[in-house]
Amino acid sequence: MTSDTTLTHDVAIEKEAWEGGVEPFHASYGKLMMWYFLVSDAFTFAAFLIAYAALKFSMPTWPLPDVVFSTLPGGIHHAPLIFVTIMTFVLILSSVTMVRGVQEGHRGNKQGVVFWMLMTIVGGLCFLGCQAWEWTTLIGGENMTVTQNPFGSHTADGTYTENEAGLPYSQGEKAETFKKGQTYLIHAHSNPVNNKKEWVQRDFVTKDGSVGKQQLGPKAFGALFFFITGFHGFHVLSGVIFLLIIMVNVASGLYHERGNHYEMVEKIGLYWHFVDLVWVFVFLAFYLL
Repeated sequence: MTSDTTLTHDVAIEKEAWEGGVEPFHASYGKLMMWYFLVSDAFTFAAFLIAYAALKFSMPTWPLPDVVFSTLPGGIHHAPLIFVTIMTFVLILSSVTMVRGVQEGHRGNKQGVVFWMLMTIVGGLCFLGCQAWEWTTLIGGENMTVTQNPFGSHTADGTYTENEAGLPYSQGEKAETFKKGQTYLIHAHSNPVNNKKEWVQRDFVTKDGSVGKQQLGPKAFGALFFFITGFHGFHVLSGVIFLLIIMVNVASGLYHERGNHYEMVEKIGLYWHFVDLVWVFVFLAFYLL
């Protein structure tokens, strides 16, 4: 008798759960759909980063991040990874402000939500500005594009026979040496005749006496860098736009009238934290390894 009663009770609960209006896992439909989107997007980023790793380890040489990303605003050089570290800190800090916005939403504090969402938007715009400067420097200052990569690596130890301007060393001037695996940047100088930038590929002599000339680095590096970081930047830009729209709705009192504890703020918060987490893996792949 007791078993029949328990079975009847379980069937009733199961029937009620499938009748609609019941939130599975205590999460609303909107939150579930956001999680589905984030999981699928995670697979996309994972595929891109795996492709990057596969191409990198299939190449005999690959640019060193300490050389590629060593420039700071104001003409400061030889400061490896300082600028991208600042970018990363700004983006992580924006996640903290997003957490505060969600907390204020749970408390029903409309002004608090607006303030912390505004801070998150400012952080996202700062990150995008930093990325725009980095791209401008790499493309305009160092001539890296999706089809060419001026960063190469030596395959043997040796000594340059010309300076960075492509001219023979003057008498008494010490020639620059290099080691196997060391990354170099092929310099571009303006031709006074047509005012176009031309590569200066320096000649060198290896320790075994063979003569060679600098070659451009693997094209895949530039293509993958701009594509993957650009794809992430598109996510940040989209997030900033959504944050702005939702912030305006919060300020207008729309979500307060719905009485759902600002759930939309929580959903955009999930997206923003995902974007920040993905950047950690992009940072690891391009700037550290």
